[in-house]
Amino acid sequence: MAPSSLKECSFYGILDSGYVTPSEWIRKYRALVAGGAGIIQIRAKKESPKEREALLIQIIELRNQVEEAQPPLIINDDIDLCLRYPDIGLHVGQEDTPAIEARERLGPDRILGLSTHSVHQAQGALGLPEETLDYFAVGPVFATQTKPSYTPVGLELVEWVDEQNPKIPFFCIGGINRENLEEVRQRGGTRVVAVSDPLLAEDTEAAVRAYTC
Repeated sequence: MAPSSLKECSFYGILDSGYVTPSEWIRKYRALVAGGAGIIQIRAKKESPKEREALLIQIIELRNQVEEAQPPLIINDDIDLCLRYPDIGLHVGQEDTPAIEARERLGPDRILGLSTHSVHQAQGALGLPEETLDYFAVGPVFATQTKPSYTPVGLELVEWVDEQNPKIPFFCIGGINRENLEEVRQRGGTRVVAVSDPLLAEDTEAAVRAYTC
């Protein structure tokens, strides 16, 4: 299951091919790590399975070459790809592999996270058998270009989830940036995911540090 450090994680980084070019792939990953991201997800939705695997391999090879500790690594949606590489975790959406099935296939030792977009879905995540999930995400909190078709859930859902005192960490995602970060925190969103804001920043490391301080 998830390392205990996941509960202390304040920033969840996503290395998204929609914002990061292949030539910047390694540099942006290094910046997320240096800035203090507590967990990093590889998200490559527009790529073919082969291209997605190549991007993942680049990061795995880098992690194997460095001596310093690396944050947990997650792959988005692709459970078959995840299973081909030891120690990689998985994040699934509501329309992907069901969480219980994903846990059965992954076994007990890999990190598994789930996206939720409503009170009903958050309740579903909270009601799953213990040790199914290691964390879940709530969002999009605000409108986001990453998922323009999704209706923002607002800060009310963040506050509601926080009031449930979930046993596993939850992360707020969607339209979060350095300008509205404090507003999210004030409503109980102590763990956040930001995609475009840090990735598009010239100094991604400094941008991430703003979320982890």
